[in-house]
Amino acid sequence: MSDIHDYSDIINMPRHKSLNHPPMERINRAAQFAPFAALTGYEESIFEAGRIVNEKKILTNEQKEKISNTLNYLNLHKKDNIEIILFYFVKDETKNGGTYQVKKGVIKKIDEFNKTIKFNDNTTIKFENIYKIICDTLNEQD
Repeated sequence: MSDIHDYSDIINMPRHKSLNHPPMERINRAAQFAPFAALTGYEESIFEAGRIVNEKKILTNEQKEKISNTLNYLNLHKKDNIEIILFYFVKDETKNGGTYQVKKGVIKKIDEFNKTIKFNDNTTIKFENIYKIICDTLNEQD
C-alpha cells in the first residue's frame, strides 16, 4: 500500500488550456453530464397503455328510429336554425375503441347520400357515429 500517493505532486498545477480548441461554454459542458434517455419512447408507451378508450355502443332499434326521426324533423326545419346537442362516437386512431364527444350547434346540412350531418361551423359527423340527439324544439312537439 505504499505506492498510493495523495496527488500532492499535481494538486497545485495549473489547468491545461488547449492552443487548438476554444474553451467550451458552461452550458455545453453541463450537457455532457445530463442523464440520457436509455429507453426512448418508454414514457409515451406507458401513457398510451394507460389511456382509457370506450367501446362503441350498439344502438337498439328504438334508439336508431328515434335518431332517424329527429334527423328527418331537423331536415324539414333546417331553416329554423334549431340548436341541438349531439352525442357521437370518435374512433381512436391508435387503439381499439374511442371516445364519446358532445357537439352543440345549429345544423347547416343533413346529407342523406353521404349519411352525414354538418353544423354551421363545418363540423361533419357520420350518422353511424351518432349516439343521441337532444333537440328541445322536437321534445316540445312530443
